Amino acid sequence: MLDRLFALKAHGTSVGTEVLAGVTTFLTMAYIVVVNPLILGDAGMPVAGVAVATCLAAAFGSIVMGLVANVPLALAPGMGLNAYFTYTVVKGMGLPWETALGCVFLSGAAFCLLTLAGVRRLILDAMPRSLTAAVGGGIGLFIAFIGLKSAGVIVANPATTVGLGDLTAPTTVLSLLGLLLIAGLQVWKVRGAVLIGIVLTAAAGGAAGLVHLPSAGAVGPHGADLTGTLLRLDIPAALNLKGGAALALVEIVFVFLFVDVFDNVGTLSAVLRHTGGMEEGGPETSGEGPAPPRLNRILLADSVATMAGAAVGVSTVTSYIESAAGVAVGGRTGLTSVVVGLLFLATLAVTPWIQAIPAAATAPALILVGALMMGSLSEVAWDDPAAAIPAFLTLVAIPLSYSIANGLAIGICAHAILKLVGGRARPKDWLLYVLTALFVARFIYLAKG
Repeated sequence: MLDRLFALKAHGTSVGTEVLAGVTTFLTMAYIVVVNPLILGDAGMPVAGVAVATCLAAAFGSIVMGLVANVPLALAPGMGLNAYFTYTVVKGMGLPWETALGCVFLSGAAFCLLTLAGVRRLILDAMPRSLTAAVGGGIGLFIAFIGLKSAGVIVANPATTVGLGDLTAPTTVLSLLGLLLIAGLQVWKVRGAVLIGIVLTAAAGGAAGLVHLPSAGAVGPHGADLTGTLLRLDIPAALNLKGGAALALVEIVFVFLFVDVFDNVGTLSAVLRHTGGMEEGGPETSGEGPAPPRLNRILLADSVATMAGAAVGVSTVTSYIESAAGVAVGGRTGLTSVVVGLLFLATLAVTPWIQAIPAAATAPALILVGALMMGSLSEVAWDDPAAAIPAFLTLVAIPLSYSIANGLAIGICAHAILKLVGGRARPKDWLLYVLTALFVARFIYLAKG
């Protein structure tokens, strides 16, 4: 039955290999069950409920991806987009987290409609690879900066804006030890290095009296209450944003959509290239090179997962580059993704313990996950000023302005202007200049506000 459903023999794989690949992928990305609730918790969301929602969203997304698209891509709430949700949309713009979840749902719906209508191709063609790579690197710096701040390594300083914190503070020492531990495990190529490091760092914090364990009655599969986040998204409130807030709605949905589209395309291209699942010159091929088959199914599965994730109470769900770990040990079909989804469901039994994990234990994970995201910068054409300058501005603006939206806007505007000045503008670039005009209007509005 499994062979018929996933075409195992046709892909040169077996049930045992696919299960091993699923377990491997799960171990490399399971840290999100710990990190995501703490980031969204800063937005005022109930940590326990978000932990359960994270497991459910990752399980649903991964299983749907496996069954619908039959590719070894696992999904979960995306790093970077969860930070944008919390620190820019909720804390920066002052939107209630319920309204922000409504925006996430709308971005998923827009993603679905754009894929069905073929408009996704226009967006892909409008953005150069150097700029999208810089967005990935900038998000990595953003996440790392949040981790350093959470660890107490970086603190506010009135004279220099930021400064070095007290490295002898107990929580900071714990974070630095966790950083060394996770880095060492990664150097040794230990599967699940991030998750193992978080757990061991939290255990060390418990031994030092820095962790408060939940009561015995709260531990168990029913200890976390999903009702705190389930169906709490407020779509009408998101649609009813008026005045300047209406522009904010467009910006929020666009950023969620933009990052999700390119994160997915970049991830699946990198992962599926190792499976032999790439087709040259087909109808799904963009100007950047070969694209994987069944791309529409893959993107539709992702958009449905994002809408379902918003319904249960998490930020945008997207495909994970950690899926490459499963592919490396032989994963070739959607059975790998289904195994990942089932393991996320099994994780529901331990979600109540997540409330006991201190920020000092998750901060090292944020720092090193951010470091891993810097690899995309190798795709920037640094020897071409027209590509390098917008990429650099995007890269530094995201962490320094504490906003993915600002970095993205600055990078797109710079790219459009330099393309025009350099005589490279073409009629097919109309969408790029529409986006630039919208971002300029946004900057003018923010300046007057």
